[in-house]
Amino acid sequence: MPRVVGLTGGIGTGKSTVAQLFEKRGARIVDADAIVHELQAPGAPLHDEILETFGERFRRPDGSLDRKALGAHVFADPEARATLARLTGGPIVAELARRVAEARGSDAPLVLVDVPLLFESARKARDSGRPTTADAVDGVILVYAPEALQIERQQARDGASAEHATQRMRAQMPIDEKRELADWVIENGGDLRETERQVDELFRTLTGEEPSSQNAG
Repeated sequence: MPRVVGLTGGIGTGKSTVAQLFEKRGARIVDADAIVHELQAPGAPLHDEILETFGERFRRPDGSLDRKALGAHVFADPEARATLARLTGGPIVAELARRVAEARGSDAPLVLVDVPLLFESARKARDSGRPTTADAVDGVILVYAPEALQIERQQARDGASAEHATQRMRAQMPIDEKRELADWVIENGGDLRETERQVDELFRTLTGEEPSSQNAG
């Protein structure tokens, strides 16, 4: 049975890059963001419920949910953000738990549960007495980058202003606070080869195996 480990980070820390590096080495990824996309796709129940709750202005011409516009709306309105969380939280957590259980029965050497806001959602869930994704994993990896680099990467990737990038970052738990909560840390503030070296080392620590990919060295 593979070890199941959470993977998280902060906006602009490069978590997706690290997830891809682990996947190349043979890890199985359970991606919370991908689950959200699936459950909110046209034809899925959450798609219609979100539009009924927030309005047709968030429907794109092709019928899909305008996630960027909805995200901007709830980011600016804490009440709307709480409403969206209540609407989507249960189905997303249930599907995530189902896929984690399925992955535990696989022959993968390692399962990573990729949850961007793992520590934030765990804190909220525990405050309300609900189980959390953090409770279902054997430890958590944090992908770390300094806050200044988080802002710089958002500007380069999204064309965000420094002010907007900072606001988005501040809406999350501070990266240094997450670092204190994590079991393992991947430093992703420098050269990609150094990140790959850390992934190789941690992969061996968590599995006792050598990475399977030819790209892993």
